[in-house]
Amino acid sequence: MASVDSTVLYYIHDPMCSWCWGFRPVWQEVQEALRDEIEIKYLLGGLASDSQEPMSVDMQNKIGANWRRIQQEIPDTKFNYEFWNKCLPRRSTYPACRAIIACKMQDESLEHDMLLAIQQAYYLNAENPSDESLLIKLAGRIGLDIDSFIKDIRSDKCQHKLIAEIKYCRDMNINSFPSLLLKRGKSYVLLEIDYNNSNKILNQIM
Repeated sequence: MASVDSTVLYYIHDPMCSWCWGFRPVWQEVQEALRDEIEIKYLLGGLASDSQEPMSVDMQNKIGANWRRIQQEIPDTKFNYEFWNKCLPRRSTYPACRAIIACKMQDESLEHDMLLAIQQAYYLNAENPSDESLLIKLAGRIGLDIDSFIKDIRSDKCQHKLIAEIKYCRDMNINSFPSLLLKRGKSYVLLEIDYNNSNKILNQIM
């Protein structure tokens, strides 16, 4: 993923990870502070594999409780709890992950736009990013060619890229999201994440 002697900050995430959503404002501050200072690469960790099975009520309650915990620990984080009434939840984040990859296959510069579109649809608009139909709509909304996006998101190449990224994260012993991994030369350091203070993260890097 990176040359042996390079310095890279890896951001390991999942588009449907609620802690990643809560971390977004501080992560934006970190990226802005490091602009032109260090290479930042996003990696998809793959939170939940493909499934068409409805999410159990117990799992729905567990995730809803997690949202409330995030709102307590990270002030101003917003969630639209109507999601649980409006949608048929599935424990499946791989479609959203493939949407990020399909976006990059067409236009890498829109990766962050696609990620934000998925997060806002899920957490603010109570829409379901486990549904391919929503992901296609979001692709069009950010300016991607829809026909190419559909071809790419359904391709073996896209799936193989996702599995390769997940394996790369696992090989680095990353199993929780978000995670920040700093690579300097051949050394890797897992950074401590502070969800409310970007300086505590930057002090580990600078």
